[in-house]
Amino acid sequence: MKIWVDADACPVVIKEILFRAAERTGVELTLIANHPIKVPSLKQINFLQVMSGFDVADNEIIARVSDNDLIITSDIPLAAEVIEKGCLALSPRGELFTKHNIKVKLNMRDFMDMMRSSVQESGGPAAMNNNDRKSFADQLDRWLAKRAKNLS
Repeated sequence: MKIWVDADACPVVIKEILFRAAERTGVELTLIANHPIKVPSLKQINFLQVMSGFDVADNEIIARVSDNDLIITSDIPLAAEVIEKGCLALSPRGELFTKHNIKVKLNMRDFMDMMRSSVQESGGPAAMNNNDRKSFADQLDRWLAKRAKNLS
């Protein structure tokens, strides 16, 4: 049970939470991005830089994940792909994507894309706040507790 991070758009505060969790629990953490990212020098924390291009990092994550891994991403199509491989996906805002809710999330994403394309200006997502960080940390702790139980 490993953690994979779609690191191109992952907020720094979320990466810091993940770094602390990896240090505290020993869970293997791999960040994948198409630009350099500084990571702590710990044996369980890895960084893989991939070529630039559409979905290159996503495809690398999909190729490497295994059952019960946790993928950190706000990319709903990527979340859907890894869920098909038996993984869980968690957004940086703490929203857990599962086989039970991913189809609804994909439909909503497609609808919102259609709405945005019909409007000239769009504001983008709201800034992360303390509730988002807490929600993420709580979901991560639940997954880590499950992992620890499975290793026992």
